[in-house]
Amino acid sequence: MKAIAVFQGKLKKSHVVFSQSSPDKPVKIDYSVYNLPCNSKHGFHIHTFGNLLSNDCSKCGGHWNPEQKTHGSLRSRESHAGDLGNIHTDANGYSHSTFTTSKITLFGNKSIIGRSVVIHSREDDLGKGGNDESLITGNAGSRIDCAVIGHMK
Repeated sequence: MKAIAVFQGKLKKSHVVFSQSSPDKPVKIDYSVYNLPCNSKHGFHIHTFGNLLSNDCSKCGGHWNPEQKTHGSLRSRESHAGDLGNIHTDANGYSHSTFTTSKITLFGNKSIIGRSVVIHSREDDLGKGGNDESLITGNAGSRIDCAVIGHMK
């Protein structure tokens, strides 16, 4: 199964593709993001709702967190399912990478389809910021842009 999130706002032409061959296999995430500040890091998360009715992505809710854990890194055992870490841009403000995770799924009642991908203005501190907000959002700052995750043909 494949799903895609295509950004329509500030990060036009940017997209994230999710692939999962079966419910018991990890999800492959392949992203290409354009138009971010050069040589920078940005929090990269799946948020609870696919609601784009606000220009600031605030209707997307918080990080996808079905297990009610604290915020952390992609590889942390105790972290939100939607915590995907940071994306890193090059000298042209472009970022591309591919990785896998078993924290999310495209199948069943905990599927990410219909939720959103959000890219934040600051680097995610991965829950190590030493304050309460770090354990909720990673101090990743405001939301630059968001995209709904939908089935991909």
